[in-house]
Amino acid sequence: MKIHFITFGCKANQYDTEKFRQEFEARGAKVVDSVEEADACVVNTCTVTNRADAVARKAIRRVKRDHPGIRVLVAGCSAALHPSMYEQMEAVDEVVGGHDAVEVADRIAPEAPLLERHEEPIGGRLLERNERGTRAWMKIQDGCDRRCSFCATRLARGASRSRRPDELVAEAKKLAANHSEIVFTGIHIGHYGHDLSPRGQKPEHTLATLARRLLEEIPGVRFRLGSIEATEIDDHLLDLLVNSGGRLVPHLHIPMQAGSDSVLRAMRRWHTREQYRQRVIEICERLPYLGLGADVIVGFPGESSENFAETRELVEELPFTYLHVFPYSERDGTVAAELPDKVHSKVAAERSRQLRELAMQKGLAYRRSRAGQGAEVIVESTGSGLTEDYLRVDLEGVADGDVGRLIYVPLTLNDDGDLVARVQASAAQ
Repeated sequence: MKIHFITFGCKANQYDTEKFRQEFEARGAKVVDSVEEADACVVNTCTVTNRADAVARKAIRRVKRDHPGIRVLVAGCSAALHPSMYEQMEAVDEVVGGHDAVEVADRIAPEAPLLERHEEPIGGRLLERNERGTRAWMKIQDGCDRRCSFCATRLARGASRSRRPDELVAEAKKLAANHSEIVFTGIHIGHYGHDLSPRGQKPEHTLATLARRLLEEIPGVRFRLGSIEATEIDDHLLDLLVNSGGRLVPHLHIPMQAGSDSVLRAMRRWHTREQYRQRVIEICERLPYLGLGADVIVGFPGESSENFAETRELVEELPFTYLHVFPYSERDGTVAAELPDKVHSKVAAERSRQLRELAMQKGLAYRRSRAGQGAEVIVESTGSGLTEDYLRVDLEGVADGDVGRLIYVPLTLNDDGDLVARVQASAAQ
């Protein structure tokens, strides 16, 4: 059987698709890049916005229209939140509400021997490699216990569930045999380990203890944190960022969402503007350089021009190297969908444009500050690589055999404001 995957959404979804792939391959199926070759198509959906749902439905209809004989299975967050919507689509043959790799494979290849279900909250076989891309994603937990008023992902993914440290060490060892970088991903990685200790007790396992153990037990690979809240980067984790010799790389993506306390309260965020600001400054002061990103939502219900000015001022002050800016998108079933004082889409679009332009300026300034310095780059193709601080570098002189390797290169900035590096033969040894 030939299987084709279509994946929407976050890095956690990309990890889930890799688990699907591995489960199918273990049953003798072949994964193909083209839907034209496939007997079945698995669509891993996202539900972060209403548009994400609509994009998934459009893709599903297109697949079935162009290939009437193909079997289409829909899984993922949108399928978990809206199973009946997909079950009623003529283009859909199977629906799995969630990300269970064994169940997904069972629906398409039921004649294969069933894998005994794993006792851990995230089941299935340990992932051995990421087929797509040179870096490996490793999901350390799933779900979220926070209740941000705008978020539907929590509704789809459920409560936070952490994987056991021993299992993660075993998986990381397998991934390290095929990849030079492993990225921690999940829905709320800052809460890693909280559910592994009895309620009311201080967590025995935390993100910092997991990172320390992986650094100690798995040499020769670097680790990167996925999206993490500012208030959940404790001093132990910060010490690892500072003292690991770059193996826990100096790159943090710290969601901000807004720089106004009144908007943060409406979003049901658990931190204030000043708590976010102060922790980011403390982190930056301890690191010689840092790739720093954030998510920002503009046009949230009730966001005034004064509120937006507070957000813009905070972006201007903090040393961000990039931003992910989103005009607010209403999600059915969330608290925010019922809030008054909607912001017009044109206003939200203009605020989004301003922040994106500001982010581009800050990113260029950071790249200029790194020009003339060295960087450890993971080679993602013969012409491109990624630095430890999450900067894209155009590479020259890279051979096919270097893809996936870590190399040290001097950085220069070209006239277009892009970082470039000429790879010396010794650097790729």
